[in-house]
Amino acid sequence: MLPTILVLLTFILGPVLYAVFLSFFDVTLLGGTVLDFTGVDNYLRLMDDARAKRALLNTGLYVGIVVPVQTFLALFLAATLNAGLKGEKIFRIIYFLPTLTSSAVLTLIFMWMYNQNGLINNMLETVNLPTYNWIGDPNIALYSIMIMNIWATAPLFMVIYLAALQGVPKNLYEAAELDGANVIQRFWYITVPQLRPITSFVVIMGLIGTFQLFDQSYIFSGGSGGPSNSTLTVVLLIYQYAFKSLGTMGYATAIAFMLALIILVASILQRVLSKEEQFN
Repeated sequence: MLPTILVLLTFILGPVLYAVFLSFFDVTLLGGTVLDFTGVDNYLRLMDDARAKRALLNTGLYVGIVVPVQTFLALFLAATLNAGLKGEKIFRIIYFLPTLTSSAVLTLIFMWMYNQNGLINNMLETVNLPTYNWIGDPNIALYSIMIMNIWATAPLFMVIYLAALQGVPKNLYEAAELDGANVIQRFWYITVPQLRPITSFVVIMGLIGTFQLFDQSYIFSGGSGGPSNSTLTVVLLIYQYAFKSLGTMGYATAIAFMLALIILVASILQRVLSKEEQFN
């Protein structure tokens, strides 16, 4: 047990406790580390920080859209592949390819596609649809990241669903078909309830991943969170305060600790709700 405890203290619990400790100080790193105790001022500062509020709003909107959409898309793709369609193995490979691509490389590819003279706008022009400034328009930039991440992450959860579908008894579908249930009814009343524990896992993993959005937002905006803070996320804001602003590392750790609490509460609520649904 001792090696396990040492690893947990060194790489998990230790850094967390140290970050909490720093959140009560103003930290200056020039010419050595200088700690100035401020108490709970860093946490109170969150109430008046307009950029922190905007980052939380952006992150909440991102989580609220991406998690449900990627979960449903993953389940739909898995159910489609599990139906025994012709060329199923080829489609599995095609669907899973985005997951194998580095997120940084994927972001650069989508930035090229999102360019005003890029592939997507050219395709829209071809079918006489309006084009957009996908990266430079504050009203669209965050949604551009959402589309990219849904396309990239849904296949991973699809594989999880696909593995779980192998364990659903076939006789349930056969009995429902004999009773006259159509494809949609079999999916809604058999597949969805049978996969409820897997859905709970997928949603929790999705919550954790989406709350921690950083690299795509950083690359899209060049680290600024622009345009007009429209792609500023909580983790990107933490990075800016910790490494790009002098004397605000303590404030950054306070934001990081609050984000960890938000993720914890969201995960617990999801677990509680999923258990209540199973009980009902």
